[in-house]
Amino acid sequence: MATISMGDIKKNVRLIIGEVPYKVVEFQHVKPGKGAAFVRMKIKSYLNGKVIEKTVHAGDKFEVPEITYKTMQYLYDDGDMYQFMDNETYEQLGLTYEQCEDASKWFVDGVLVDIVFYKGNAITVSAPETMQLKVVETPPNFKGDTSSGSKKPATLEGGAVVQVPYHILEGDTVKVNTVDGEYLEKVK
Repeated sequence: MATISMGDIKKNVRLIIGEVPYKVVEFQHVKPGKGAAFVRMKIKSYLNGKVIEKTVHAGDKFEVPEITYKTMQYLYDDGDMYQFMDNETYEQLGLTYEQCEDASKWFVDGVLVDIVFYKGNAITVSAPETMQLKVVETPPNFKGDTSSGSKKPATLEGGAVVQVPYHILEGDTVKVNTVDGEYLEKVK
């Protein structure tokens, strides 16, 4: 199995700490005036989505987890789990609410998502990086709300809330970045 060291740590690098696979969310190389350099990083668990801070020193080595992705279609919420279907074999797979916590606000009927597998088990899901969704609720515009930098909250059809410009109305379709939860543009 491949290993990585302190110098290999970058954003989105995967590593195993104590049998748990993590992804690096943020990192900072620190060179103090006295003593050895180190890396301060925030890592997110693939198993439960929790983010923790970890300091890595020179000489520390980590294994790289064998993580695979499979594109599946979101079907429905059965009350206990979210159900997905493999479009090749038509097999169904259920994931718990905890496993889908970050991505569930982007789920709409029929959307294709990537299911993350570790050691053959489905552990979490990631939504597509960009999506086009309909605005289901947003405050109305008021005369004079035309300043270029101002934004208002809008609830999208999957349940996500993003900040949109004032000219966006209920029923409009917008393109959003699901990674940052940011509005990109209005879809014509």
